[in-house]
Amino acid sequence: MELKTHFPEAEAGAEPGKALEFRPARDAECPARFPLGANALTPWSGGTVNGAAAALSVPSADLGSGSQGPLTPRSAMASEGLEGEHPSVTLFRQYLRIRTVQPEPDYGAAVAFLEKRAHQLGLSCQKVEVAPGRVVTVLTWPGTNPRLSSLLLNSHTDVVPVFKEHWSHDPFEAFKDAEGYIYARGTQDMKCVSIQYLEAVRRLKAEGHHFPRTIHMTFVPDEEVGGHQGMELFVQRPEFQALRAGFALDEGLANPADAFTVFYSERSPWWVRVTSIGKPGHGSRFIEDTAAEKLHKVVSSILAFREKERQRLQSNPHLKEGAVTSVNLTKLEGGVACNVVPATMSASFDFRVAPDVDLKAFEEQLQGWCQAAGEGVTFEFIQKWTESRVTSTNDSDPWWAAFSGVFKDMNLTLEPEIFPAATDSRYLRAVGVPALGFSPMNCTPVLLHDHDERLHEAVFLRGVDIYTRLLPALASVPALPSES
Repeated sequence: MELKTHFPEAEAGAEPGKALEFRPARDAECPARFPLGANALTPWSGGTVNGAAAALSVPSADLGSGSQGPLTPRSAMASEGLEGEHPSVTLFRQYLRIRTVQPEPDYGAAVAFLEKRAHQLGLSCQKVEVAPGRVVTVLTWPGTNPRLSSLLLNSHTDVVPVFKEHWSHDPFEAFKDAEGYIYARGTQDMKCVSIQYLEAVRRLKAEGHHFPRTIHMTFVPDEEVGGHQGMELFVQRPEFQALRAGFALDEGLANPADAFTVFYSERSPWWVRVTSIGKPGHGSRFIEDTAAEKLHKVVSSILAFREKERQRLQSNPHLKEGAVTSVNLTKLEGGVACNVVPATMSASFDFRVAPDVDLKAFEEQLQGWCQAAGEGVTFEFIQKWTESRVTSTNDSDPWWAAFSGVFKDMNLTLEPEIFPAATDSRYLRAVGVPALGFSPMNCTPVLLHDHDERLHEAVFLRGVDIYTRLLPALASVPALPSES
């Protein structure tokens, strides 16, 4: 399979200023045609033919597959950002090289990077330390009507750990291969979005635009470890209240096909530890009522529920993963020696509960599974989220109408879904701020948290294009009844 982005007009010699077409395609699955030109990607200094972008071929997501087509100077660049590379791509790669990797992220370097961007863009920069060493950086572009609520563009600065030995390139080098793929932890999750926000604002400010609503960009720490020392604390602070956020954008996921996925809700993470207490003894005896056999009953009940939900998902083509409840057994603990029957054993589970589930009834079901296993079986919550909220995707909603209208105007397909995992959007929705999870990556395999996480520069630049259309639409939503 090949993912191709091809400009035939460039080969023939395009007319100066004529809009070319960007066609990321995954064989027949990804035939989208996106205009490039005066209202699209900001030109860069190199790689043009008669003032238009030269041909670019994007190969398959599988390493080593596909033939290499014509390359622009920017896609021919290797590791370093050389002359001819689009400046937005260069900035993206600089940000990727900042090692904000858990469990010891270099947040200081990230904050300094963002402060510099604020100065360059003429934006105010506020730093809010929500916990020791945990700073939320807020960049603000004031609107013309301070009575209106603001648009909040959120992204997190931390990234997950890596297994470097499984990567084709150093995960913090931001290596760009000859085909235009950028390899680095955070390319998809979610440093791409952070820079796309900044570059869209830069372009709009350079063009002299002003919008009624204020735009705040928040860069938060610790999302990858639950957001408990990041957004969860920030939404409780007076500095957050002062932002007067009316609507928010946050992270989404890539879509391997032509459509763009947008997330209007997400499943609730319930991390549950089940503990079983039973009779101990010598490993050679048939001891009754052991901790292991009672725990086995609970594990069997939960895995039977898991299989039921899996089959429900697979049997209904209209269901997406976020619409069902998932569970995985993630940890087993107990025992001191091979010849000793333990008195206590435990199993930990990661539940992701769908938004339409009755949470009280589901907790009662957990209790029932434990009681059915016998005496001495209990459960506790390691994490329990109960504030599930749904952002409206009704055409009568002004925020959704503005968001989806941009995609209609650009002739792009949106697929609204429930996010299968958890993001900082849940904290925003819980305090009454409607939020959509969106990362503009179509025709792209989902590689967040994976080895060789990567993003093609053309897909990244197309995302800047999309935000350049989205921000004016959202920041110009007319006054709502509550704002009159």
